[in-house]
Amino acid sequence: MNQDNPLLADDTLPVFSQIHPEHVEPAVDAILADYRAGIDALIAPGAPRDFTTVMLTQERLEQRLARAWAPVSHLHSVADNEALRKVYGPSEEKLTEHAIELGQNRDLYAAVQALADAPDFSTLPRPERALVEHALRDFRLSGVALEEPARSRFREIGVELSKLSTEFSNAVLDASEAWHEHITDERDLAGIPESGRAVLRRYAEDQDLDGYLVTLKQPSVQAVLTYADNRGLRERVYWAYQTRASDQGPNAGKFDNSARIEQIMALRHEAAQLLGFANAAEESLATKMAGSPSEVLEFLRDLAVRAKPVAQQELARLREFAHAELKLDNLESWDVGYASEKLRQQQYDLDQEQLKPYFPLPAVIDGLFGLTSKLYGITLAARDGVDVWHPDVRYYDVRDAGGRVFAGAYVDLYARNGKRGGAWMDVCRSRFDDGEQSQLPVAFLTCNFAPPTEGRPALLTHDDVLTLFHEFGHGLHHLLTEIALPSIGGIDGVEWDAVELPSQFMENFGWNREALDLFARHYQTGERLPDELFQRMLTARYFHAGLFLVRQLEFALFDFLLHLEYDPAEGARTLAVLEQARKQVAVLYPPAWQRFPHGFSHIFAGGYAAGYYSYLWAELLSADAFGEFEAHGVIDRATGERFRQEVLSVGASRPALESFVAFRGRKPEPEALLRSHGLV
Repeated sequence: MNQDNPLLADDTLPVFSQIHPEHVEPAVDAILADYRAGIDALIAPGAPRDFTTVMLTQERLEQRLARAWAPVSHLHSVADNEALRKVYGPSEEKLTEHAIELGQNRDLYAAVQALADAPDFSTLPRPERALVEHALRDFRLSGVALEEPARSRFREIGVELSKLSTEFSNAVLDASEAWHEHITDERDLAGIPESGRAVLRRYAEDQDLDGYLVTLKQPSVQAVLTYADNRGLRERVYWAYQTRASDQGPNAGKFDNSARIEQIMALRHEAAQLLGFANAAEESLATKMAGSPSEVLEFLRDLAVRAKPVAQQELARLREFAHAELKLDNLESWDVGYASEKLRQQQYDLDQEQLKPYFPLPAVIDGLFGLTSKLYGITLAARDGVDVWHPDVRYYDVRDAGGRVFAGAYVDLYARNGKRGGAWMDVCRSRFDDGEQSQLPVAFLTCNFAPPTEGRPALLTHDDVLTLFHEFGHGLHHLLTEIALPSIGGIDGVEWDAVELPSQFMENFGWNREALDLFARHYQTGERLPDELFQRMLTARYFHAGLFLVRQLEFALFDFLLHLEYDPAEGARTLAVLEQARKQVAVLYPPAWQRFPHGFSHIFAGGYAAGYYSYLWAELLSADAFGEFEAHGVIDRATGERFRQEVLSVGASRPALESFVAFRGRKPEPEALLRSHGLV
């Protein structure tokens, strides 16, 4: 074994500065060889058939692999380059093939099944029983019961899907970075506030250009589509952004994901049918709360019935306003964000730019940590000297009330080249205690906010604040787990349509006066967010809630129908299915050249295939859970402790519904979701 390979070192935290592309494949090969040897020993004739030998051995082997791969996967998302890509793809394929081989190992399956069949199985602690039950389910979903040639074909499909997923994500990133518009005349940026222009100025400086650089990074797209008076510029940015990685737009065909979507859908359908499911949607629900496709569709369509009339009214009012006040005879897709912001300003006298000075990022972080302390009795303290992948990254120790460090988090918040767009939380280290070694949970918290500019800190929109709270909610779910079995601890193993509960729950505090008072102060004067401005925020909270909800329903229905109704004879019919979904829920139709699916990484390169509905499903849970906090004064330590113990700490050691009922005292009530959008 190469002792000079940092990915093979048993460090508490990754040493990012020492990790190079040439380390990846040798580390993966070495660890997989040891992994296979460990499994062979586990299933050897005469080997013990007890929980420690069968289950903890697997957890131990898996954690060694995870410690090496987590930093590599993370670097692929936040510091991508061509050299890393060349080794990342082949290594990921090896890992996928290994995982499927493991899932199809009948001797290993028999060893796990023997634990479940043992007379004393029911006496095991609940987490240990859950780990065995999850493992048996995952064996079935890996094709353990398949005979040849189906077994080999299922394995081939898994490897190919992994490859296509990575290629899809790479294409979106490449397409995003391939387009920009250099602007030297500031008059072309009329309407964009100084904070937005400062970001565009920095993008230009990063490329050694004068003037401004409009890009497809989220802060740039948001600034232009929300504020630019220049309608032509708005159209060009929308055109470039909404045709990324497709057969349309300024780079038509260059990064096109069309064929990949077709291949991904065909392979997912084939894999589902090999396992005995009618389609990939049915297979997806095997690991979710929802019991059937009809239950999901009924949930989405019922919401559509409630939301669509509201959205239609909102759109009609917006069109009237755009015609009368903005002289726009035809409201196009690239006008909607701009016109909406103008209408919001007129209707509520509320401009997002008025709010940004009260949300300087350093203060928001401090306030978020302060809120966490009030709710759960923990503190987060920055630690210097931790090896990171970029100077902007900070590391925080998480301490309990006695000062003991029990977890940690990397925080990387600014948009930059080589970094995937969006916001997410991922696992660096899982909580693990196998009796021989103990490992603390560590999270990656990643956003893409506009960076600080000369003379002032990064200033967030209120939406940015909610995004940060959302991802930190995921982080708390991971960091506060008390389950020391990684496969069912933290977010791992939790039903996918419930895993957004802790994250969406945290967003509610971004609307609470007491929580805002922890950080919402003017970055120059220190003035608290004025009550009058806060009241205008609350009044405008549900502005265009109907339009937002039908857009989410469009995403969710498109995703689910695409997987549910796939027919090999017809192919994916991507745009036709999108049209079908829009007919049911949409009130505003984009141009025919729009190619939203080609950049929909959530379902084609993430974990949300036939599961995007999970955001709305979990929002119901989160809104209802927050109602319990509202009943006790919102920021209430006792309620926070109950939420921590019944929801955040238990991972997948029991079903999510059981955890919700343990906290709330009853099953969730659907009206909570409608209330959260102001539709009741």
